Amino acid sequence: MGIFGRKTTAPAPAAAQAVAGPDLTALTGDYTIDPAHSTIGFVARHAMVTNVKGGFEDFTGTLHLDGADPAKSTAEIDVQMASIETGNADRDGHLKSSDFFKIEEFPTMTFRSTKAEALGGEEFRITGDLSLLGVTKPLTIDLEFNGSATDPFGNERVGFEGKAEILRSEWGLTWNAALETGGVLVSDKIKLVFDISAIKQA
Repeated sequence: MGIFGRKTTAPAPAAAQAVAGPDLTALTGDYTIDPAHSTIGFVARHAMVTNVKGGFEDFTGTLHLDGADPAKSTAEIDVQMASIETGNADRDGHLKSSDFFKIEEFPTMTFRSTKAEALGGEEFRITGDLSLLGVTKPLTIDLEFNGSATDPFGNERVGFEGKAEILRSEWGLTWNAALETGGVLVSDKIKLVFDISAIKQA
């Protein structure tokens, strides 16, 4: 059963309702994102021929999941931009500089949800405000609910995978370099990827 509720075209059989109701109720609550088992990453096209992948090592976040009323489900995430990691120290340093993220002036990127929707099955969509470099613009993330479980330490967990696309120039990330063969060094379109594990609070 999906976290935010599920659209149906016909009433479920009584037996199915008896099973689904308690499961959905149990998932409703407040959750803290577990950064040790979660990923917030990105993919950028480089030199028109390959993809560079990266992510952030330092972030915090909370979820409020409401199984009875999807519109009341929310998400908040704070990312420390100095924790960017692409596997190359020189590239990471450039990304932290005034050409890109200006981490001295803008140390944090934030996301605050404004809307949650059930799309059917295990598919969901969350829309919110992404704030970066002093610019706030809407961001829509498509999510897949990966399930819920109790881990060996007694933590109740839920999991989601998500994806989104942005044009970095809309947040003021305009640095680039022209290629002799045409095109540019870094794509404007950036793919965002999320793999979230969150722990229910008592």
